[in-house]
Amino acid sequence: MTNIRKGHSKRRGMNRREFLQSSAGTAALLAAAQTAFPFGAYVAEASGPEVTKAILGYIALIDASALVIAKEKGLFAKHGMPDVEVSKQASWGATRDNLVLGSEKNGIDGAHILTPMPYLISTGKVTQNNVPTPMYILARLNLDAQAISVAQEYRDLKITTDASPLKAAFAAKKAAGKDVKVAMTFPGGTHDLWLRYWLAAGGIDPDKDVSTIVVPPPQMVANMKVGNMDAFCVGEPWNEQLVNQGIGFTACTTGELWFKHPEKAVGMRAEWVDKYPKAAKALLMAVMEAQQWCERMENKQELAEIVGKRQWFNVPVPDIIGRLKGDVNYGNGRVEKGTKQFMKFWSEHASYPFKSHDAWFVTEDIRWGKFEPTTDIKGLVNKVNREDLWREAANTLGVAAAEIPASPSRGKETFFDGKVFDPENPQAYLKSLPIKRIEV
Repeated sequence: MTNIRKGHSKRRGMNRREFLQSSAGTAALLAAAQTAFPFGAYVAEASGPEVTKAILGYIALIDASALVIAKEKGLFAKHGMPDVEVSKQASWGATRDNLVLGSEKNGIDGAHILTPMPYLISTGKVTQNNVPTPMYILARLNLDAQAISVAQEYRDLKITTDASPLKAAFAAKKAAGKDVKVAMTFPGGTHDLWLRYWLAAGGIDPDKDVSTIVVPPPQMVANMKVGNMDAFCVGEPWNEQLVNQGIGFTACTTGELWFKHPEKAVGMRAEWVDKYPKAAKALLMAVMEAQQWCERMENKQELAEIVGKRQWFNVPVPDIIGRLKGDVNYGNGRVEKGTKQFMKFWSEHASYPFKSHDAWFVTEDIRWGKFEPTTDIKGLVNKVNREDLWREAANTLGVAAAEIPASPSRGKETFFDGKVFDPENPQAYLKSLPIKRIEV
């Protein structure tokens, strides 16, 4: 009690000069915040978030950058959640297991996640004993900038978005009694779907002509180095690192398969969001501001230096910076500078989670047998995708109307091989695909 009185007395005793100095300091701080972040120093709503902490998982991939920057730049704190933890996960399987546990059982509340995973987890398709853990997608984290890499032994084949030259090479290898292995990061996840689409478009059945294996992103390069795989699909910086180490080459970036394609998302346990809606909104606003910071070309070098640190990705800046800016050394003599194949964090509505995109992911997982053909695609997407919360956060943050999509659908999407996905008619898309695991 005595200490409180002393403190109180000291505050009352602040003279005019001290008060003016203090006010000037506060004004300077606010001015600095205004310069660094276009929306200024956000003042939390009167009641503020219900909690100041959440535990968010991430994998060492460039598309987790917004979570790292939100933590490093104090944006979670700015929006009233100073105790947010951004926790490295060993694999997507570990991310799933920790989401199922939740932070109350030493797991996590949400994560940087492969967009299809909240759907697979919500329906119990990939959980222990098939017990569903309801999830929400609150935002997309990025568009584009994954890649499909191939081992050096195939370098002389003209492999690009067209995988067909590998068909005979893989068949010959199998005939010689050797395994042909292609790696992705999680069954039914984005990398699995990009790899399968690419192989199937080249006439290679991903379930019959090759063996598909699961490898965590940070372990891809090491596994290719010792000859454990013939090709893999993963996000950056691992494809660029592979090229820099002379172990393999990039056949294509995923943006060449489908330009401006959706990739990772912010996935949260539905229970947590329903319990703490204001905290969920605060998290969203912090992530959205971080995405805007990551988008700016003048910040790319600093971004690479921050995420490359030991406590985050533990990757040298030269393995990050090139593709972050759109400079792609494919590793087979093809070098392209200033391409549009850089990661979009905010431009092109990158942060907004279009429902039409989630419908494509669910449809592709039907194609490969992860979901039943009778799945109510629209119903499932409406349950998991919370673009309404994104809009609410964007409006509070003062995002320009032009940067908020008018519709939750981006409309028809056309892929590199001419196939078209109409979110209003997924069945027609499935019928058009010659290689699939279902009858349509």
